[in-house]
Amino acid sequence: MAAGGGRSAARRADMGRRLARFAALRGRPARPGEFWDVVAVTAADEEQARAYRRQLAEKLRGEELPLGARYLVFVDPPGPKIGNGGSTLHVLQCLEDLYGDKWTSLIVLLIHSGGYSQRLPNASALGKIFTALPFGNPVYQMLELKLAMYIDFPSRMKPGILITCSDDIELYSTGATETVTFDKPGFTALAHPSDLTVGTTHGVFVLDPSTVSGKGGIEYTSCHRFLHKPDVETMHRCGAVCVRGNCSQPSSSGDQSDSEMGVQCVYTDSIFYMDHSTAKQLLTFYKQMGSLCCEIDAYGDFLQALGPGATPDYTQNTSNVTKEESQLVEVRQKLYSLLKGTVLNVIVLNNSKFYHIGTTEEYLFHFTTDNELRFELDLQSVAFSIFPDKAESLKQSLSVIQSILEPGCSVGPGSVVEYSRIGPEVSVGKKSIISGAYINLKVDIPSHCFLSSLSVKINCQVQYVSMAFSVEDDLKKSVKLLSDIHLLQFFGVSFLECLDLWGVKVSDQLFSGNAHLGLWTARIFPVCSSLSESATMSLKMLHSVQHRSAFKLDSWKLLSVEEMLTYKDLEDMLKFRKQIYDEICPQRLKKKSDL
Repeated sequence: MAAGGGRSAARRADMGRRLARFAALRGRPARPGEFWDVVAVTAADEEQARAYRRQLAEKLRGEELPLGARYLVFVDPPGPKIGNGGSTLHVLQCLEDLYGDKWTSLIVLLIHSGGYSQRLPNASALGKIFTALPFGNPVYQMLELKLAMYIDFPSRMKPGILITCSDDIELYSTGATETVTFDKPGFTALAHPSDLTVGTTHGVFVLDPSTVSGKGGIEYTSCHRFLHKPDVETMHRCGAVCVRGNCSQPSSSGDQSDSEMGVQCVYTDSIFYMDHSTAKQLLTFYKQMGSLCCEIDAYGDFLQALGPGATPDYTQNTSNVTKEESQLVEVRQKLYSLLKGTVLNVIVLNNSKFYHIGTTEEYLFHFTTDNELRFELDLQSVAFSIFPDKAESLKQSLSVIQSILEPGCSVGPGSVVEYSRIGPEVSVGKKSIISGAYINLKVDIPSHCFLSSLSVKINCQVQYVSMAFSVEDDLKKSVKLLSDIHLLQFFGVSFLECLDLWGVKVSDQLFSGNAHLGLWTARIFPVCSSLSESATMSLKMLHSVQHRSAFKLDSWKLLSVEEMLTYKDLEDMLKFRKQIYDEICPQRLKKKSDL
C-alpha cells in the first residue's frame, strides 16, 4: 500500500480535491460566499509589510490567487513586540478602521506571519508565508497552500475571524457527508490526535471522553479546559489523555496495526475561529488598554481563559514566556476576566495530521525525508527545475525548487535547493539548505550547511550578501556582555575562535543589536558586488572555520543578518527568481516535446 496506508491515502485524496478546487478559482472572481472577504497577513514592521504587499501584487498579476477577496497586510504598531495575540487585537482595530460597522459582516482569514524567522532564515527576507513548496507551476508557496487547505471553510462559516500561523500544515479527511462548519458563538478550534510528546509543545484540549469516540472523520464537542504546552504529568492530572485506537503517532510513517490499538493520545490545537460578537469584545478590551507593552499569545492567552474548567492560575505562569514584561500578568488577568465563561467549541478531526515547518530541522525532514507528507501533498523531489538527467537516482531524497542545476554538480541526500543556480563543479553535502544563491566555482559545500543570498541596497546601489551557518546553529541565542560571546557557537566552533580566524575584532561595533549579542546581530558577512561573489566569500568563511585556517575579512564592509534584512532589495531578489523561471520554462517545454 502507498505510504501512510488507508488514513494517509484518504487525507491525500481529500487534499487533492481541495487543491483542485483552489486551482479552479485562481485568477477568477469567486462567487459571493465562495471565498474569503478578506485575507489578512500580519507583518512585524513597515519594511516587512512592503515586501509582503509586493509579493501579493505579483501573485495577483500572475493570476495565482482567487480574485474577489481583499488581500491586506497589517503592520504591528511600533514599539515593544506584542505577539500574535496582540497582532490579532490590532488587526481587529484595523478592520474596524477600514470597514466601520461593516467589518462585523466579513468572513476573514487572518494569517500571522510577522516574525523574522530566525529558526528558518531562508524565509526571513521574503516571509514565512511565502516559503516555497516543492510542487506546482509556478511553485506553490505557503500562502497558496493555506488558501487551498481552507478552501471549504468560507461557505460554511458565519461572519468571523479564522486565525492561523504561516508555518504549519493541517491535512485531514472527512466522511462523505461530513463538513467542517464554523457557526457557533464564541471560539471554535480544530483538534488533532497527537502523541503526548507533541502535546508538550502545543495547546492541548481537555475533552469529555463520553463526547468523543475517536472514530469516523470528525466529531463536534466542547472543551472543558485548554492547556498550553503542558508537561505529560499535567496532561494526565487534568484528564487530557485519551485512549483512542485512531490516534495517529506523529513519529510513525504508517498506520497502526491492530496490536497497537488503544495507544494514549491527546488532542492538540492548530487553527481557531471566533465569531464577531467575541471579536468585538476583544476589540473593546484593546481600545480600553490603549496600547500593549507585552507579548500576548493568541493561543495561550485567549484559549486558556475558555471552558468551564478554566482557572486563572496560568496568568501567573511565565515559564513558557521568552521575555517577561511587567504588564503581562495584568493583561492576562484582564483577558481571563473578559473571556471567562466563553465557550470553546472543538471540531475533532480524527483522521488528521499536523505538520510544522518553522525550523531548519523540520523543513529539511518534511521536504526530503518524511514519506507521509510527501505522499499526502504529492511533493516533488524536483519541482519546476532544470536537473541533470544523470542524477535521477538522487531524486528520492532531496528537494530542488525552481532552481537550475548544471550537469556535473551533485546534491547530497536530505538537502533542499531553492531559487538557486548551481554550477557544474559544485558538490552540496547532505542535509543542507541553499537558497537564492548563484554558485559557479569549484567547491565542496559541507553537510549541514545553511547558505542564503540576499540582494541589498546601500546608498542607492544594489549589492549582495550571503549568510552562511550550520543548519544546527542557534540564531536566537544571545548574550548581554561582550565578555560572554565565547558562549556562542558557529558551525560547532567557538564564535570567538571564528572571529580570530576571520581577523574580526571584538568591539562594541561587532554587533548591530546592542541588547542582543548573537549570530543574528553579528557583523560578519561581506558585502559584494555580485551574487556569485557573495556566495563564494561566505563559503570561504565556512572553509576557514572547518579547517582552522585564516581568511581575513578586515578589508570588507560587513553586515549582520539583522542589517541584511533592513537593507534587502526585494525587487532585485524577485528579479533573480524571475530570470530562473524564464530560463526553466522553455527548457521544460522542449523536454516535453522531445518525449
